[in-house]
Amino acid sequence: MRSLTGAASTKPYRCPGCDQEIRPGTPHLVTWPAYARDSDLDPWDTDSAADLRRHWHAACWRARDRRR
Repeated sequence: MRSLTGAASTKPYRCPGCDQEIRPGTPHLVTWPAYARDSDLDPWDTDSAADLRRHWHAACWRARDRRR
């Protein structure tokens, strides 16, 4: 997981927590698995999972375990 400042965000993303757009310039979080699911890759190979990145609002990320 990595926090992005508003200045680092230059394009819109869709938050998987609320399905709302994260507008450019909005601080948010970027998450990705440590390794791709069902993979024989090294579990700490974060580069291999770069295509699985997701952009979340910080509040949605904190509430992710409470969502249905």
